[in-house]
Amino acid sequence: MPDPRPSPLPSSLSATALPFIPAPAARLPGAGAVAGPHDGPGDAPGEEHARAAAAGRPSPAVELILRGPSGLGTAGLHLARREEPPAPEVPGTPAADGTPAADKAGETGEAGNPIPGLYHHPVAEPDPVRTEEVSRRIKAWALDEVELYPEEWEDQFDGFSVGRYMVACHPDAPTVEHLMIAARLMVAENAVDDCYCEDHGGSPVGLGGRLLLAHTALDALHTTQEYEPAWARSLHADAPRRAYRSAMEYLVQGAGPSQADRFRHDMARLHMGYLAEAAWAQTDYVPEVWEYLAMRQFNNFRPCPTLTDTVGGYELPADLHARPDMQRVIALAGNATTLVNDLYSYTKELASPGRHLNLPVVIAEREDLSEREAYLKAVEVHNDLMHRFEAEAAAVAVACPVPSVLRFLRGVAVWVDGNHYWHQTNTYRYSLPDFW
Repeated sequence: MPDPRPSPLPSSLSATALPFIPAPAARLPGAGAVAGPHDGPGDAPGEEHARAAAAGRPSPAVELILRGPSGLGTAGLHLARREEPPAPEVPGTPAADGTPAADKAGETGEAGNPIPGLYHHPVAEPDPVRTEEVSRRIKAWALDEVELYPEEWEDQFDGFSVGRYMVACHPDAPTVEHLMIAARLMVAENAVDDCYCEDHGGSPVGLGGRLLLAHTALDALHTTQEYEPAWARSLHADAPRRAYRSAMEYLVQGAGPSQADRFRHDMARLHMGYLAEAAWAQTDYVPEVWEYLAMRQFNNFRPCPTLTDTVGGYELPADLHARPDMQRVIALAGNATTLVNDLYSYTKELASPGRHLNLPVVIAEREDLSEREAYLKAVEVHNDLMHRFEAEAAAVAVACPVPSVLRFLRGVAVWVDGNHYWHQTNTYRYSLPDFW
């Protein structure tokens, strides 16, 4: 059975003073080959990290990521939120105790318990003022700008607790508007998932056509003058396309061209994952475990940490983002955080009509295990991915100690922690199985 204790590493949001460990000299992109995770004498960074974690202490490379650079000119590279004037109070929006309705609905009076044995880092409570303001703005956007949902879905929208999610995942956002870039895209992605794929009218039948047309709201159609007006009108045809179009417009205004194109690419990955899952549903196929994990590398949270630097108000240069080792780190972050969703949503999906594929269900079917055994093994798979994510991130920090790389790595680690926090605390949506 997995170790029920949280990770021995400090939270990515910890204020603990960790010494800055200078990274060894490395050649930067464009100056020849960069040392990989296992190059050079002595232990590889991943091995050093694994030994340090087993001993209950962070490795020097992980400390580098968590603490960040020091010295003159580096203050702006840390995950410290800049102050801004408080937003004007809107009468009637917050609850009587000051908690916004959009975030009260996501709580049941409990903080929620973490899954026993799940490797994670506890985080600080997100800023309540920012949480309230993001909650207010995202609901106004959903209702007034894109007419996202009918009145009877309001409780579900509130219960999603978008404000807490975004503020927990992006503590370095310089303004609320930076947080709103991620919030709109998150809500739009969930509208597509719910309305095209899942329980609000979704179906695997015809999904490819719907997704392709919706994707043109992110990656514009370039066509003839005769047919362009019909395409432009189609972007307002349903709630998912309206949400995609609007959220993408805000992203383009707040991001650099390479950041926006990076996001489009990751959304194409996401849509391909949706199609694989739909194809299996139509043929009633339960994939092998490795096949399921391959699908989940595409149908996953990757577009969210991709926005780390955009929401943080800076840009990781395209050549650094495209490094194979950085891509591996981002992929592992997406894979691990998506399995967090599989595990926390397990009972919710079991109670829904039909068979929902998630990692415990696939393991139970393919490896002939009980529900409990399969769930606990899925926890171990998640933990293995988390350890690998942290080891690979540490290796990149050592191989390429560029300030923007270090800040991006720490931002992704914070997003991973915030994603777990949201799943654990969203007791409106999730409850744990009785396996312990």
